[in-house]
Amino acid sequence: MTDPSMPFQAIYTTYRPRILRYLTRLVGQSEAEDLTQHVLVKVSEGLPQFRGDSNLSTWIYRIATNTALDELRSPHWKQTQGAACGGAMADNDPDLDEEGTFVEEPAGSVEQDVIHGEMNQCIRDFVEHLPENYRTVMVLSELEGFTNSEIGDILGVSLPTVKIRLHRAREKLRQDLSVGCSFHHDERSEFACDRKA
Repeated sequence: MTDPSMPFQAIYTTYRPRILRYLTRLVGQSEAEDLTQHVLVKVSEGLPQFRGDSNLSTWIYRIATNTALDELRSPHWKQTQGAACGGAMADNDPDLDEEGTFVEEPAGSVEQDVIHGEMNQCIRDFVEHLPENYRTVMVLSELEGFTNSEIGDILGVSLPTVKIRLHRAREKLRQDLSVGCSFHHDERSEFACDRKA
């Protein structure tokens, strides 16, 4: 756990590269730099009120996630990006009111192996085009390494909701990959995929 009394310069040095990487995965490289600066300004302004009730990294990622979601839902984003980047989920997203009716993911599925390993650009493209709610939980879990409980704290949702979204995100990714990718082992004997013509 990071010390909540850490001075802002140390927070900036530690978290700026992580937040930039995270936001790049959510909104793309062209928007991520400006949003990272915006997040760090919010962190700086909010730091005096931060009491350490949650992990500092969870608090920072909550700010980053909310900033990214605000951007993804903005009219500016919808005009410039449209559905190409996944767009916002409908307001009646079915996983918001379900009570733990999910199926546990079997261990060792192909897409989890690829994501946990050295993920190539083809896979990244499919993750980046998942719907907003699914992309966010997938990035936080598989690429940023947060636990389901931490993801719930970051997103402000219950643990069952996190599990449902992760399950559905993996299912959606599995379907997209099966239609759009051909899997193989690369020269390092690692899973890789090539986009189908």
